Amino acid sequence: MNILVTGANGQLGNEMRRLGAVSPNHYIFTDVEQLDITNADAVMYVAKNYSIDAIINCAAYTNVDKAETDADMAELINAVAVENLARAMKEVGGTLFHISTDYVFGHEGNTPRTEDMPLNPLGVYGRTKLNGEQAIAESGCKALIFRTSWLYSEFGNNFLKTMLRLTAERETLNVVFDQVGTPTYAGDLALAIFSIIEAGVYPGNEGIYHFSNEGVCSWYDFAVEIANVAGNTSCRINPCHSSEFPSPVTRPSYSVLDKTKIKNTFDIDIPYWKESMEYCIKRIKASNRL
Repeated sequence: MNILVTGANGQLGNEMRRLGAVSPNHYIFTDVEQLDITNADAVMYVAKNYSIDAIINCAAYTNVDKAETDADMAELINAVAVENLARAMKEVGGTLFHISTDYVFGHEGNTPRTEDMPLNPLGVYGRTKLNGEQAIAESGCKALIFRTSWLYSEFGNNFLKTMLRLTAERETLNVVFDQVGTPTYAGDLALAIFSIIEAGVYPGNEGIYHFSNEGVCSWYDFAVEIANVAGNTSCRINPCHSSEFPSPVTRPSYSVLDKTKIKNTFDIDIPYWKESMEYCIKRIKASNRL
């Protein structure tokens, strides 16, 4: 198979590079320099001329705060570009693997989110990601959508790497405790998608799936565990309220994702978040990517 990966220089894209290198299938890795997915003609050309069987869309506009004042660009990348990919897959009979977010849910409820719960995004980022999901549905293409949360890896900028740096530099640090969810190691999400593709078990199982690591924590809990594993215990981490960090957009206070559907459908074992966090920190130290 020929599998196109977009956003290949990002957190998830880089993890897909590792896995694609050991596959008998042909993975084609692109970022904006090689393929502008906001250009419908360019996407269609690649899909047809490279006989693309599947697209893994790792590209996204993910700056939640900036999206509030950059709504057009967020919509272009998170919705219009997604529509281009979906239409291309519909045209050639391929399958789109797309990454979405817990931000499509709002504040309501304090039980793990299932795939069929009501959607009520709180800001531009969440709305544009939901628009992307809807564009896929309207295209009629074969697709699997993976909603995830609190993504981190050894690549790029993310909360884990920021906490590693700040807890090593500062004596005290304030981190919010009133936002609860589950950290997701990009390597685990990439492996889940890769396994589904390589096993050829996705035809007939199209739809929306939730994926994060197992367990629940607040950002404060996450930060404390990061510091402990890294040995940065001299930094005092204090719990604080979200209101102490003014933001142009309200973030979900509870965004734990229910993974029952993906585990049952594809027989996937999902690691506990602390285990994956420890593994990622080891990789960061080994690769000196901090």
